[in-house]
Amino acid sequence: MKNPKGKYAWTVKVGEKGQFVIPKEARDLFNINPGDTLIVLADIDKGIAIPPKNMFAQLMTKVFNKNADKEDD
Repeated sequence: MKNPKGKYAWTVKVGEKGQFVIPKEARDLFNINPGDTLIVLADIDKGIAIPPKNMFAQLMTKVFNKNADKEDD
């Protein structure tokens, strides 16, 4: 099965210390380098996401704007 354009999937194994290695292809694609800090987002129903750092500002803007709209109600 071919991946849809711009969509990727990899598998990783979690080690004894709870760590996993981000595949090289993913690190290259999202410009993740040694020493970078990553943000792990989690939703009990939807799972875990590790967004690329250049998308984090966009995500936070959406989250905070959505919450601001709810507070106005």
